[in-house]
Amino acid sequence: MDFTLTDDQRAFQETARNFARDEMAPHAARWDAEKVFPEDTLRAAAALGFGGIYVKDDVGGSGLSRLDAALIMEELSAACPSTAAYISIHNMAAWMIDAFGDDAQRQRFLPRLCTMEHFASYCLTEPSAGSDAAALRTRAVLDGDHYVLDGSKAFISGGGRSDVYVVMVRTGGDGAGGISALVVERGTPGLSFGKQEDKLGWNSQPTAAVIFENCRVPVANRLGPEGHGFKIAMMGLDGGRINIGACSLGGARASLEAASRYAIERKQFGKPLADFQTTQFKLADMATELEAARLLIHKAAALLDAKSPDATQASAMAKRFATDAGFRIVNEALQLHGGYGYLKDFPIERYLRDLRVHQILEGTNEIMRIVISRRLLTG
Repeated sequence: MDFTLTDDQRAFQETARNFARDEMAPHAARWDAEKVFPEDTLRAAAALGFGGIYVKDDVGGSGLSRLDAALIMEELSAACPSTAAYISIHNMAAWMIDAFGDDAQRQRFLPRLCTMEHFASYCLTEPSAGSDAAALRTRAVLDGDHYVLDGSKAFISGGGRSDVYVVMVRTGGDGAGGISALVVERGTPGLSFGKQEDKLGWNSQPTAAVIFENCRVPVANRLGPEGHGFKIAMMGLDGGRINIGACSLGGARASLEAASRYAIERKQFGKPLADFQTTQFKLADMATELEAARLLIHKAAALLDAKSPDATQASAMAKRFATDAGFRIVNEALQLHGGYGYLKDFPIERYLRDLRVHQILEGTNEIMRIVISRRLLTG
């Protein structure tokens, strides 16, 4: 058991940190305030290899590990959790095509996804099927060499802007076994989008319903056999949960660092806040929770890389703990800033708004507890 990063890991961790500091942090507040989807910055990140982090290199991917991805996501989210989280979602969709697509599909879609010339979205959630994902209703009926899709997906990151949508649809009977995965391309007749959602946070990425009305998608765009879509979706979510937990690490770390600086600079009752034992204890607890969350994230990533049967439970544990701890740490950092923490002149309130949704998406933290307890009780 070695917790030391390799030279390569330290190198791309530093690359991600420098990119986040120079290309993301100076603009993140404006992206949030003006709801800017920073396409040029995303493509600059892709030029560093962050558009296909764990996609194989024959189609332009970086071929890195899930642990490598967690390191990158933490660094990027220290500048802008919203933008980093979209990069995670894009990578999840690209990985699904890489892992389950045939060679023609991989060569067709992935080179432009890895450069982020094209953007990707993952479409599972529906208006009436959130946590109960296996109850999804979007129907795909076979008609010759096409499927005809009808239904809608809700809360889709990149909705209305992405070029490629990896969509879970019902091709068979009820339940998980009737679900298949299709790649739907922007511009397909019958594909449309709802209004852009007005959100609490995550404002640097567009979010909209994705709507299918008599939408004809070639059978050649199906990933894997019919009925394998739910398995594909859940495998994608294992990695997505680790990444979103890592995004919480980055936002929490930035907030802790800001709170530590503020405690040294800010004086109350004639001395710095940092001189009060209450402040010292609070910062110590925040740092300890952050490190515990990081260890869980890194362990889950290592288990997923090793294809361990414990990876799903570990990913759920890591996501649950890291996203809860991340939000608590940011909230405590805001409290330490007092009234200033509530102002948009400081970044803490933006981190608070962005990290809150991490406890909901990629499976709510209540669902994470079900995943964990099911493994405990069934063995």
